Amino acid sequence: MMNKRVWLCVVVSVLFSTSQAQAKDVIVEIYKKQFMPSEIIIEAGDRVIWKNIEKRQYHNVWFKGSGEEEPDYFFPDESYQRIFDQLGTFSYECGPHPKMKGRVIVKNAE
Repeated sequence: MMNKRVWLCVVVSVLFSTSQAQAKDVIVEIYKKQFMPSEIIIEAGDRVIWKNIEKRQYHNVWFKGSGEEEPDYFFPDESYQRIFDQLGTFSYECGPHPKMKGRVIVKNAE
């Protein structure tokens, strides 16, 4: 019969090896009035961080189609972040620069 200490080690090993994958951070840079990349595919639970790397220009990330109010602007060297828990396609734009458009596609973790 397996002693209790060995059994505990086996259980702990199995728990750690079968745990779900960690959520990821995905970076979208804002430069020359563009979201780069403009479309990303992530897994549910991942966080997207938009970083403004412009020299002078302010921006925001507005999910206008979802009925949200326009968010505050963020300036060079600042960022905005959001965790996506729901599956689907989420289109966004920059409020002050509506030609800047992007899309986040959220899929199930594999």
